[in-house]
Amino acid sequence: MRLCNKALLRFRKRLITLEAAPLLNNVTRDRVETMANTSPGSLFVFGLGYSAQALGRDLQAKGWQVAGTSRSLEGCAYLASHGFNAFVFSHHTGLLPQARTALAAATHVLSSIPPDPSGDPVLNLTDKILMRLKKVQWIGYLSTTGVYGDWHGKEVTEQSECHPTSDRTRRRLAAEAAWRDLFYHHRLPVHLFRLAGIYGPGYSVFDDVRMGKAQRIDKPGHTFSRIHVDDITQILFASMQKPDPGALYNLCDDEPAEPATVVTEACALLGVEPPPLIPFAEAQLSDMGRSFWRDHKRVSNAKIKTDLGIRLLCPTYREGLRRILAAETLSNR
Repeated sequence: MRLCNKALLRFRKRLITLEAAPLLNNVTRDRVETMANTSPGSLFVFGLGYSAQALGRDLQAKGWQVAGTSRSLEGCAYLASHGFNAFVFSHHTGLLPQARTALAAATHVLSSIPPDPSGDPVLNLTDKILMRLKKVQWIGYLSTTGVYGDWHGKEVTEQSECHPTSDRTRRRLAAEAAWRDLFYHHRLPVHLFRLAGIYGPGYSVFDDVRMGKAQRIDKPGHTFSRIHVDDITQILFASMQKPDPGALYNLCDDEPAEPATVVTEACALLGVEPPPLIPFAEAQLSDMGRSFWRDHKRVSNAKIKTDLGIRLLCPTYREGLRRILAAETLSNR
């Protein structure tokens, strides 16, 4: 915990705007943008999970090469069956020679692996390798809006102070600081993305409703921000096309909503009766699930619009749920 606190202190001291920071390796921002707009490129992902796979599929359709890691041979086999060049990566294996070769060839690098109690596994095992990359034009780290902590329903922006309320989010904030150190001290083109609650096909309230596990938890006024996986994809790609090393972005939609309202909408779209309202105190939640309700904030997404020109595909959960059903219809044809 002492190391974590030191990392948090470093992070807060260095949370300055890019305009006040040195330029990347004395290369002008114009040249960086010119390099980044040379496509297709090559993406290497630490942790080819749900969101990263969506980005990978989109990039493959654009002619990119996409490689990444999984914790197991079974995971690698699954990724390979979907066209990704996959490698096992864990504390036990480290980065195998074939994976190092793929990483060295990457023009873009993304990490979606969360930190554990010993720190960020990617940086613990590969920080020196990352510092030696010659072709990299863009590095992204996926974090969470959970690092802001509880703001009692008030709005937070990328400039807001972070007050994480759990060990999990404190580790996330410390990991952010470590990744940003690669920009401040080694001029690597690192970008940080704080994601709200992720949803999309196969990963939404529809699945809970269909399995009979959905709960309509009654806690009036307590809202959560969300982000559809297709919007994550377009935002990350926009950042790749318009790099701004050292930048931090919130990824969320325009309308925070109460979870019960989203469940009701999903049931209406499926043509089923919604489950009864349950007082929050009586809701069946895991410890982790209950921890999400500890915080209440409204997350601003203004920066992705002004800086990256983003127009959300799913500005609210309503469009997002309908987009999921449309995707399911297409996949079932």
